[in-house]
Amino acid sequence: MTIEYLKKATAPAETAERDLRDTVQALLDEIERGGDQVACAFARKFDRWEGDILVSGETIAAAEAQLPEDLKADIRFAHDNIRRFAEAQKATVAPCQIEVVPGVLAGQKHIPVSTAGCYVPGGRYSHVASAIMTITTARVAGVERIVACSPPQPGVGIPPAILYTMKLCGADTILNLGGVQGVAAMAFGLFGQPEADILVGPGNQYVAEAKRLLFGRVGIDMVAGPTNSMVLADETADAETVAWDLVSQAEHGANSPVWLATTDRDLAEAVLQRAPELIRALPELNAANAEAAWRDHAEVLLCSDREAMAQAADRYAPEHLHVQAADLDWWLDRLRAYGSLFLGAETTVSMGDKCTGPNHVLPTSRAARYTGGLSVHKFMKTVTWQRGTAEGIREIAATTARISRLEGMEGHARAADLRCAS
Repeated sequence: MTIEYLKKATAPAETAERDLRDTVQALLDEIERGGDQVACAFARKFDRWEGDILVSGETIAAAEAQLPEDLKADIRFAHDNIRRFAEAQKATVAPCQIEVVPGVLAGQKHIPVSTAGCYVPGGRYSHVASAIMTITTARVAGVERIVACSPPQPGVGIPPAILYTMKLCGADTILNLGGVQGVAAMAFGLFGQPEADILVGPGNQYVAEAKRLLFGRVGIDMVAGPTNSMVLADETADAETVAWDLVSQAEHGANSPVWLATTDRDLAEAVLQRAPELIRALPELNAANAEAAWRDHAEVLLCSDREAMAQAADRYAPEHLHVQAADLDWWLDRLRAYGSLFLGAETTVSMGDKCTGPNHVLPTSRAARYTGGLSVHKFMKTVTWQRGTAEGIREIAATTARISRLEGMEGHARAADLRCAS
């Protein structure tokens, strides 16, 4: 098995540097010390927002009234698909118990967190899909209170489509806050809200770094880096389709890698020629992002066979992995490291990003080697319990005492001895 690089990345993917870490830590410290007042000051400075932080019901109703019915229908369609998929996930979660020895029971149950903080990105794009993915999944998981925030537009606030989506999906409180101040407000319980037990949702490098620094104090879904995608294609694939699927993901940002692994040299060369042409046909901002991502981070791998392609995919551990090759069942069974898998040319990452059903908050930076994406399970704690009768616990207690003394832990042993004598 061999791999030949027909195109190699010329720049490494960006990572959080010390100056970013120090900057974000300083902002978090200042917000924690100063509370609501400092968060409001940062909203004015960074979001250029002078209005209320807490979004009122009247504002949400006005936002809904502004939206055309066909747009609201599209949002409801996406919400319904994602909700039903999350409900199917939750149905796989069940308590269990066993009798370890006669008279001693041990079990497991699942408890939703009390409060979730959902960050919905703003900036270049209005990410209604991110609102659906995070808030809906938390609600289905059974989270008691959901606080959501998103960057407000100067003089406008959170865009109407995002506000409508947040409310539809079940947000209890919505904050006109973006960036570090939004993450901090949810983590620290500002503006009269409870402290979040977990923070979820994608964002820019400042949002990602704030979540990373707060991890441990609160839970997070994952530390997200630049989004990335990989296509695996053989001679049955269509070069135009493959090129568009790569370009569509490169438009996320200038540092968003896209990769193609193929066994067909003609296909690879056709994609190498066609992708820059497709990028030039995009709107100006999208084209600028995709052009830089393709130039600096894209890679094209020519593989000797499908096993070499599969090994490359497992090594890259992409966030999105799209197979456009024969024998899809073989790929489903063989592939081991990805955030979400797309099988066949009939599907595309774009559809998974928006409305198919599975969550689009996924592991990046090769984290798919050890974790999956956002799901109802992220909002639920798997906890254990045990109980026993006085008679049933005797053997457990005696063994505990012996092991404890072997380890030099006499207090543990004596606590167990009491149960032996009962």
